[in-house]
Amino acid sequence: MKMAGRTALGVTILFLLLAGVAPPGAMDKEALMDPEALVEKAPDTFSVKFATTKGDFVVDVTREWAPLGADRFYNLVKNGFFEEVRFFRAMEGFMVQFGVNGDPELSRVWQTATIKDDPVIQSNAAGYMTYATSGPNSRTTQLFINLGDNAGLDPKGFAPFGRVVEGMETVGQLYSGYGDEPSRGGRGPEQGKIQAEGNAYLEKDFPQLDYVKTATLVP
Repeated sequence: MKMAGRTALGVTILFLLLAGVAPPGAMDKEALMDPEALVEKAPDTFSVKFATTKGDFVVDVTREWAPLGADRFYNLVKNGFFEEVRFFRAMEGFMVQFGVNGDPELSRVWQTATIKDDPVIQSNAAGYMTYATSGPNSRTTQLFINLGDNAGLDPKGFAPFGRVVEGMETVGQLYSGYGDEPSRGGRGPEQGKIQAEGNAYLEKDFPQLDYVKTATLVP
C-alpha cells in the first residue's frame, strides 16, 4: 500500500535524522564555516528547487555560462546556505536580490570569500540568475533574479549562470513593498545591518519580507 505524500516525506526525514543525516536543504553550518573547503566542481547542468514563503520556483544552471559562479552556487545549495535567507531587495520590473545569510557568524565568514569574475556569455534577461557584485572579482553569495530585460548590466560584468524555468510567477510575487535600500532612495534594509545582525534585524524591522525555506538540488 502506498503512503500518502506527506506521510512518506515525514518518514523519510525521520529516518535521515535517526541516521545522523541532514534532510535535503538543511543547513550544514560546520561545513559552511570553511568556505575554502567548499570547492566541489558542479555538474555541467543541474537544477535547484527553491521553496519560499510565496511558493516554489526552479532554477536550471548551465555551468558553461559561468563556471566559477555555478560551482559556488552548487556548493552553497548542497550545504544548505540559503535556508531562511530573506529576499531583502526587490524592485518591480527590475530584480529581486537575496543571499546574505541570516546567521551573522556565517555572514561574516562569507563576506570575504570572493570568487573571480566569469566572462558574460548570457544576457541578463527576465528570469536569469546572476551574482550581485561590488566591483571586479567581488562575487560572494549574493544573487539576484532579473524581473525584466536588464541587458544594460551585461557590459558591467554581471554574468548569469542560471535561469528560472518553473515558478517565475512566484518570483514576481515576492514582497517588494520596501523597495531599494535607503542609500538608493528606498526604505528597505541596509546590507551592513543584515550582515551584522542577521535575521533578527530583518524580522524586527522588515517583517513582510519573503524568504527561502529550503533550496535543494533536484535529483
